[in-house]
Amino acid sequence: MRKTFLALLLAASVTPALAQEKTFELKLSHWVPASHPLQKALEDWGAAVEKASGGTIKSKVFPAQQLGKAFDHYDMARDGIADVTYINPGYQPGRFPIIGAGELPFLMSDAKGGSMALDAWYRKYAEKEMKDVKFCLAFIHSPSSFHSRTKKIVVPDDVKGMKIRPAHATMATFITQLGGTNVQSSAPEVRDIIERGVADAVTFPWGSLVLFGIDKVTKYHMDAPLYVTTFAFVVNKDKYNQMSDRQKKAIDDNCNTEAAGRVGEPWGKFEDAGIEKVRAEEGHEIYKLTPDQTALWKKAAEPLVKSWGDGVKKTGVDPDAAMAELRASLTKYDALAP
Repeated sequence: MRKTFLALLLAASVTPALAQEKTFELKLSHWVPASHPLQKALEDWGAAVEKASGGTIKSKVFPAQQLGKAFDHYDMARDGIADVTYINPGYQPGRFPIIGAGELPFLMSDAKGGSMALDAWYRKYAEKEMKDVKFCLAFIHSPSSFHSRTKKIVVPDDVKGMKIRPAHATMATFITQLGGTNVQSSAPEVRDIIERGVADAVTFPWGSLVLFGIDKVTKYHMDAPLYVTTFAFVVNKDKYNQMSDRQKKAIDDNCNTEAAGRVGEPWGKFEDAGIEKVRAEEGHEIYKLTPDQTALWKKAAEPLVKSWGDGVKKTGVDPDAAMAELRASLTKYDALAP
């Protein structure tokens, strides 16, 4: 009898708390096609949060810039236009200088390990650099390189005089240093600007090259781990703060380094598979760099590390210490490029 009474008391204390929880339907926004692996990654993320919240946090994914332009996704999360957004920090040069370390050439070797390493390293800096939102997780795609319509890009001097769409701010700086001209556009616009001759080449990952149809307008493809792009999921702070402690935990448990790996790994596999798809098509030349050519690229990229460091100093962070921490994290997750 006593046990039954205690059980009833416990139920009475718990059930109202759950009943009082507000139900949320989160708008998850990204800017690539629904056929991109990011769509499933966000759907899976939403499903995991829904399960962890006992069904009180539901979500809907809005792909392909339905809620706003690619460049605007950080501000969309800040302003509540969407509740969770996928951002490319490098789309806005100078705004997020610290995470730009991940964009430096010949640094990362693997999408899953690189995603986890970047996320684990960046967490303490996100509070400074992305304070307008709740930082969820950071990740990368597989190492990628140049794809050109007009000529092979083999050594740094080949970039001189070319019009190139860069993946992010770091690659934009690199192209300028090498004597090229940057053509800015979001990923969905790349095929059009190359087809119209507005750009001669692009830095892009392999699987997405095919997905966006850029393989139809390019011919020459460098097979080298020249760069990766850093990405993040960020959450609207007001929406998060409206949640109960249990609901916040459901979000937090899916905004961590393990979750970063779950997002980075399938996308990495998707991108890695793209090279064979391009190789199987007619009219394409895929070429590797010799050790001497690779050395030239690494030498040419050295000023980028200084430029990154100069930007980071303005935030009050020691760039040498931050880079040492990032390299240590990459080593831990077996993703440091040789």
